[in-house]
Amino acid sequence: MGHLTARDAYLNLSDRINWFTQGAPESETLYKILQVLYSEKEAKWVALLPVRPFTVKKAAKIWETTEFKAERLLNHLCEKALLVDSYHNGIRKFVMPPPMAGFIEFALMRTRGDIDQKYLGELYYQYMNVEEDFIKDLFFATETKLGRVYVQEPVLMTDKTNHILDYERASHIVEEADYIGLGLCYCRHKMSHAGHPCEINAPWDVCLTFDNVARSLAEHGDYTRLISKEEAMDALERSYASNLVQIGENVREHPAFICNCCGCCCEALQAARKFSPMQPVATTNYIPRISEETCVGCGKCEKVCPILAISMEDNENGKRKAVVDEEICLGCGVCARNCSVKAIKLERRPKQIITPVNSTHRFVLQAIEKGTLQNLIFDNQAFASHRAMAALFETILKLPPVKQALASKQLKSIYLDRLLSLYKRKPVEAGPKGSESLS
Repeated sequence: MGHLTARDAYLNLSDRINWFTQGAPESETLYKILQVLYSEKEAKWVALLPVRPFTVKKAAKIWETTEFKAERLLNHLCEKALLVDSYHNGIRKFVMPPPMAGFIEFALMRTRGDIDQKYLGELYYQYMNVEEDFIKDLFFATETKLGRVYVQEPVLMTDKTNHILDYERASHIVEEADYIGLGLCYCRHKMSHAGHPCEINAPWDVCLTFDNVARSLAEHGDYTRLISKEEAMDALERSYASNLVQIGENVREHPAFICNCCGCCCEALQAARKFSPMQPVATTNYIPRISEETCVGCGKCEKVCPILAISMEDNENGKRKAVVDEEICLGCGVCARNCSVKAIKLERRPKQIITPVNSTHRFVLQAIEKGTLQNLIFDNQAFASHRAMAALFETILKLPPVKQALASKQLKSIYLDRLLSLYKRKPVEAGPKGSESLS
């Protein structure tokens, strides 16, 4: 690797990042960001790593070095939050997090002196808020979204709580987590460095991570602080009180994060405002309904809506009333929480929002939609084992026929075509009553 120039090292790293289903469009600003986060040596070595989780032994083989030296470098990368580690059946594995929610955010989830965070925040603002290619690719390149909104549970009427599914509750995610980490809000931290501080002065210490991500970030560099479930619920309560929107990973089982977001700083909510009516994240299964008889036209709901989905209009009698643009509404419930006369109620949407089961399901769906499934399949280092390949194919086999056909077309695989053919011949087993489709 000695013949590579510094720029080559960072360009190769950029190519490696873009093997993710979620990538990072190349630009001079991205090059500068990578220079802040990675040394030239780190860029060269990380560019060779697999997309999917790998062991110390695998890294040592790729880097052509000893396992002792490989583990030392891997530990160093974890300390910089450029890798996260996990344990599976006692075996330690590493993975490079995607750009977001991943290494871009981790760099600003605590204050640190080893990098210039003000300069980095300004670069992030340029890359995401000015150039915008990254944001458009992140939120609008696939039908399956990276994030989803959680409904604010305190808003829902008691007689409707039996209709809230477990995975729709942020409190349920907290209760199910083995580890919970609390860190600084990357968005508000970034915007403060860029000269655009939060307009509502929302709290910073409300960024929640879960399970292996939380443990790894806490053990390697204190990017998060491991907290109790009670402390996590307190973070949610403080976020509700500040009219923040809960946005988490778009999966039903074990999401890696829940962010508590303001409309002035969060990239997702900013994108919802700027690119309306396109929605950057999956909505909740709820929609606000406003009682025209009860509404007093005070306009508070319009002021607190994080994505400007509510406007005040005159009805036929000349009375001011609040009107919700249902095409762009996220169903977060902030408006209902702030209505002093209780004129706003949340009701279930007519059409159920389908949420991927887990991260693998989401990755595969997004890869199919983006036309990059081959990157997951043919990342030779990642899928050297039949077990890993089988797990991926199992996810594909559970997809709807249209998605299966797209996957087969992208791979042009005789093996996959044969699997799909055999799968179609099998009798369909009925799932539990009320179970959701994996589409």
